[in-house]
Amino acid sequence: MSSWKTLLLNLYYHGSRPYRRRRDRRAAAEGRVPVVVLFYHRVADDGCGSWTHSNADFARQIDWLARRFDLVSLEEAQRRIASGHNTRPTACITFDDGYADNCHTAIPLLIKRQIPCTYFVTWHNVQSGEPFPHDVALGYEGRPNTIEQIKTMAASGIEITAHCRHHHDLGKVLDPARLVDEIVTARDELQDCIGRPVRYLALPFGQYANLTSDAFALARASGYAGLCSAYGGYNYPGNDPFHIQRIHADDLARLKNRATIDPRTAVVPRFCDTPMGVPQT
Repeated sequence: MSSWKTLLLNLYYHGSRPYRRRRDRRAAAEGRVPVVVLFYHRVADDGCGSWTHSNADFARQIDWLARRFDLVSLEEAQRRIASGHNTRPTACITFDDGYADNCHTAIPLLIKRQIPCTYFVTWHNVQSGEPFPHDVALGYEGRPNTIEQIKTMAASGIEITAHCRHHHDLGKVLDPARLVDEIVTARDELQDCIGRPVRYLALPFGQYANLTSDAFALARASGYAGLCSAYGGYNYPGNDPFHIQRIHADDLARLKNRATIDPRTAVVPRFCDTPMGVPQT
């Protein structure tokens, strides 16, 4: 992001803080403080792609979040959402895809600081070592995590979870058998590999067009504890805790605005996992 856009975002953040403080006090008094779930992809210092955070930027973001939020697991986040009452700023850290570079600095930092993390891996790429197709399309071949890395992370307290078998758009998958393979069979194989339950699912891309009522229904029926989208939005107490809306962490200026409930996006239409599958407020 350009320096002038960063400046404008910082000015907007600081200029709207009095309003945010008043709103936050009211939300806390009413037990209506939302849960913010963030997602990252890759942390490395080569600057490849908008999905990559540098190690220093990631550390700064974690420092900022840790000073202002209860950083909790997805399980605890769901408990606070399901209770219908939350009085404390709450955030979760998640990662998508499964990049090997994350194990160099970012994941050890979270483990050292005992910050919960849910780590969604695309099982085919972990098994095969093949780069992700969205990287190849951009001329970059970031390496996925190895099986040994995910086993080590799981043993260290990182919750390893499912990002389907392939990083494909399941919104376009009409074959029920293929949907079962992507969501259920791949999950079962990942569980067998790490020797731990795989409780959560994040659908690749995670935008409205990539989500379907069939995928939600299958995830519920097959025993997942929750399904994560990635189109933005906050999880308010009393929302359906199975569907966890997430926000991209992005740069620090955007993170500050989004994590403290940007007034412009305080209400994002939720995907409704009915046969219609349309966003609803």
